Amino acid sequence: MTAVQKSVPKPVPRPLPMPVGEPGLPRAVRIWEVGPRDGLQNEATVVPTPVKAAFVSRLLDAGLPVVEATSFVHPRWVPQLADAEALMTDLLAELQEEAVGLPVLVPNEKGLDRALALGLRHVAVFGSATETFARRNLNRGLAEQWAMFAPVVGRARDAGVAVRGYLSMCFGDPWEGPVPVDQVVSAGLRLLELGVDELSLGDTIGVGTPGHVSALVRAFQRAGVGPERLALHFHDTYGQALANVLAGLRAGVTTFDASAGGLGGCPYAASATGNLATEDLVWMLTGLGIEHGVDLDRLVATSAWMAGHLGRPSPSAVVRALAGTGEGGDG
Repeated sequence: MTAVQKSVPKPVPRPLPMPVGEPGLPRAVRIWEVGPRDGLQNEATVVPTPVKAAFVSRLLDAGLPVVEATSFVHPRWVPQLADAEALMTDLLAELQEEAVGLPVLVPNEKGLDRALALGLRHVAVFGSATETFARRNLNRGLAEQWAMFAPVVGRARDAGVAVRGYLSMCFGDPWEGPVPVDQVVSAGLRLLELGVDELSLGDTIGVGTPGHVSALVRAFQRAGVGPERLALHFHDTYGQALANVLAGLRAGVTTFDASAGGLGGCPYAASATGNLATEDLVWMLTGLGIEHGVDLDRLVATSAWMAGHLGRPSPSAVVRALAGTGEGGDG
C-alpha cells in the first residue's frame, strides 16, 4: 500500500442529527402527508396514474401514518387530479383495506358521492378564512361556504366517514393582507361546529411567523378548542416553516401537514409556493428526539424518485443534501 493510499480517509457515514430534546415538547407527533394531493395538484407536469399509485405506496412504506391521496375536484379546475377514481381504484386493488382509510379531499356533495361510491372512509373539506379567497377558490363568500359544507360533513358523518376540515389563509391573504386572529378563530369554529374531527390551519402563502402561530393556537384555546384538535399546515415561501412548527410544538400541537420533497402549493394563489418538506420536518423532529415513525432513507429515496418523474430537483434541503451524496436516490 502506498503512502497516498494510506492517506485516503474512510467514508463518513450518512449524517443524522443528534437528538437533543427540549422540555415541554410533545413526545410524539403525527405527520399528515399531503404530497400526492396538495403536492401534485400544482405541478405543471401531469403525473401518470401508476406513478401516483406507486408514490402513495412508497410513502406508506416509509412509515408515514397518514397519506392524503387525491381530490375529487372537477377535472376542469385541477386537471392534475382528474384521475382520482382511477387512482383510488388502483390503490384499493393493491392496498385493499389500507386504501379505504386514505384521506381524499371532497370540495362538495358531488365529490363526496364519488368518494362514497368507492367505499372510502376518510374525507376532507377545504374552507377559507377570508372572503376573497373563498370566492376565488369556492365561488362562494366567506359566510356562504358553510352552507355548502354542511351537507357534505353531515352526510359523511352519518355514513361513519371521518372528516377533516382545512382552513386556508389563516395567517395572510394575497388580496386582503394580514388576517386577524379573531377572524380565523371564528371561521375555524364554524367548521368544527359542522362536525369535522380535526381542523388544519393553513399558512397558504407562507407569511406566518412563530409569534403569530403561538397567538393563533392560544386564541383557539381561549375559544375552547385545545391543540389536540388542531393541525398546522405551513408553506416555506419565506423560510419560516420549521420555525413555525417549533412554535406549534411548544404550543402543544401534535399533528403537522407536510409534503414529500416540498412539492406543491395552491393553484388559486400564485404566491402559495412549496409546502413544508416532509424530510425537513422529519430531520428536525429527529433532532428534537420526538417520535414520528418515518424511515428517512426511504422517504428521501421516494422524493428523489418523484423529482425524476417531474424532471426537476426536489425543493427539500434534506433531499438535496442526502440524495446529492448518493443517499436515497434509487432511480
